[in-house]
Amino acid sequence: MIISVYEGNAQYEAFGIGLTGVEGLGVGADWGRVVPGGKSLSHRHDETEMFVIVQGHGELVVDGVRHPAVPGTLALFEPFESHVLENTGDTDLVFLTQYWRDADRALVSARSTDRLSFSGRPVFVCSPPPTPNGDLHLGHLSGPYLGADAYVRFQRMNGAEAWHVTGSDDFQSYVQAAARGESRDPASTAAHYSAEIAATLALMDIRVDQYTVPHQDESYRIGLREFFSRLVDTGVVAPRESEALFDSETGEYLYEVDVTGCCPSCASATGGNMCEQCGEPNTVVDLAEAVSARSTAEPRRGPITRFSLPLHEFHETVIDHHRLGRVPARLRELAARVFDRPALDLPVSHPSSWGVAPAEGHKDTDGQVIWAWPELSYGFLYGIQALGSRLGRNWRASAPDQDWKIVHFLGYDNSFYHSVLSPVLYKLAFPEWGPDIDYHVNEFYLLEGSKFSTSRRHAIWGKEILGPDSVDAVRYFLSSTRPEGLQTNFASVEYDTVVRDTLIGTWQEWLNDLGERLGKGYDGVTPDAGNWTPEHSAFLGSLGGRLAAVTAGLSPDGFSLRRAAAELNGIVEDTVRFSRQERPLAATQWSNDNRTVIVLELAAARLLAYGAAPLMPRFSARLGKALGLGIPSHWPKTVELLPPGTQVDLAGEVFFTPSTQGPGPSSPLRS
Repeated sequence: MIISVYEGNAQYEAFGIGLTGVEGLGVGADWGRVVPGGKSLSHRHDETEMFVIVQGHGELVVDGVRHPAVPGTLALFEPFESHVLENTGDTDLVFLTQYWRDADRALVSARSTDRLSFSGRPVFVCSPPPTPNGDLHLGHLSGPYLGADAYVRFQRMNGAEAWHVTGSDDFQSYVQAAARGESRDPASTAAHYSAEIAATLALMDIRVDQYTVPHQDESYRIGLREFFSRLVDTGVVAPRESEALFDSETGEYLYEVDVTGCCPSCASATGGNMCEQCGEPNTVVDLAEAVSARSTAEPRRGPITRFSLPLHEFHETVIDHHRLGRVPARLRELAARVFDRPALDLPVSHPSSWGVAPAEGHKDTDGQVIWAWPELSYGFLYGIQALGSRLGRNWRASAPDQDWKIVHFLGYDNSFYHSVLSPVLYKLAFPEWGPDIDYHVNEFYLLEGSKFSTSRRHAIWGKEILGPDSVDAVRYFLSSTRPEGLQTNFASVEYDTVVRDTLIGTWQEWLNDLGERLGKGYDGVTPDAGNWTPEHSAFLGSLGGRLAAVTAGLSPDGFSLRRAAAELNGIVEDTVRFSRQERPLAATQWSNDNRTVIVLELAAARLLAYGAAPLMPRFSARLGKALGLGIPSHWPKTVELLPPGTQVDLAGEVFFTPSTQGPGPSSPLRS
């Protein structure tokens, strides 16, 4: 017999609370205590864990969903479910926890799409608002925008309420610079390129549920000022004098597009305020060998008062935020580098004639606007509010809901603003809100081995290559070469080869051949399976493995379009190999076995139609219709055979065409 009595004295601390071990139960066990107003740290682990609440009142937050925790409550956490226990009462919250490892259960949980469907919470998938100083090229499209679109499509196929939110980043300094170069005003420039960007996203079959154009929306300006006032009202964001760079000839204030130099952290060539290579911010005055874009004179230093944020005071805020959602190691390491600095006073307003001025009048900050990057934090909330107003949902930018699940797709060069600065601003503006945000980050996508560059005419614009007959081929190639974890490259020869040899020469050729064999042997009607050989059952099992792998590649925890594209191609390659292996039996007395081969190939085609839907929606719809399925709308839980008697029209169906709409000899791609 074992008796353990809670005596109120913690033996050690873990996950931010006091614990006292209970020995001899055969599993890990502790008494736990959460003090009034306290909470455990959000965490996940591979063990199954059970809480029994014995005293006090509070709430359990499990994968972002809140549940009451009162005496007599028993909660069982599956492996990898994030969980927090909050004490909302005025006495200690006491509980008994038991935990144990179950390898089979952990593997089931890791693969579970139910666990990854966000429990019915609204899911807002945010891609960075592109700067309307030009149209979108393949470097842009390959990263956040294609990723966000495929993510939303997959979530919807699994029954989640998911929406893609973005817009145009109208008040960037780069818009003002483009307007100067084009001899027109910034508003006209922003309006023109914002419309072009929206059109290119549509050509790419990237469905955007909310596309905000800030400079055309007065309610956006009002809301942004109110958000900034919340920051100022804390007293943390306040006017502070510090040094800045100015053009020595014109006297103009220099930041972002108007100044270049060497990064103070990694010594790479960089523009003002952000280094694209190491991801760290700069304050412009700390650039080495600074050069003004406004004249040939060496910039001068001088004092200026701007609204400023002492970011270095918020290290713990960022750490706490990074415990909540999916935050890749690359982003956490960046945050660690930023907070290794002894101080970082970050200006959040700048002198400019283009942008939204703070509501707060201050004699030393007249003529300044809210910096576009703090504005970004508000912009996503406003996008959610605007979406909600059209859907009849009471989502408010001024009162973000703890129930919201937010997912950011972004390039690494924007990581600081999204994953470090924004969480700090949210904490200041909405102290009671703990934003639950997942981050999916990509690196630079190169073109023929060099970075995409509009100034050097080294780019392939979306409109140059996208059309109804090419869009799925482009989406597949960009998915299969997406810069996930490292820089990757678009090469025209490789693209042409993939279209010709993979999509046409393998996928389409197999599907057409399957249709011809079905027509000759079964009048185009799906037969019932015949005898099953060991090879047949093994192939069915391999299709199940491919389904699991594609699912893992599109699921929130392990999202990877490269993996998903590779697995889709694996379905086809496996099936072609299987078909070739079994083909000799077609005209023999073993035709009953061959009937099963045909049925299994049709099952593979069915799996391909459903699995390709997030990446290649037009191909998926066309293949689904050819198989008599209609447009695939749900994610398959298993590999299914086509029902016997289904009419199939695969023979002669054109799913892909040769790459004739790509860039021509005089395009930037060929130069």
